[in-house]
Amino acid sequence: STYKTNRYKLSFVFFIGSGKVIAGIDVAVRSMKEGGIRRVIIPPSFGYQNTSQEPIPPNFFDRQRLFTTIFNPTRLANEEGSILGTLIFDIELVNVRHL
Repeated sequence: STYKTNRYKLSFVFFIGSGKVIAGIDVAVRSMKEGGIRRVIIPPSFGYQNTSQEPIPPNFFDRQRLFTTIFNPTRLANEEGSILGTLIFDIELVNVRHL
């Protein structure tokens, strides 16, 4: 969650289609209206594909740790790949700017 004590302090800005956020967030936000809130279940194919993508939960101390946790080789070896990397986000679209 980027939604802690100060409601908008940890929000982040991104351009739709830029690849800065994971694809599942990009797809969800495209159909949202400003002020809307949505719970999104993101399958691995729309999740983290590399360590440069946002959002990064604050309890992960770095991007590599997040990437290693989601793509855990032990879980993959135990054939848990179908659930590996499934993400759940609650998204609030605070503001939309058209450039």
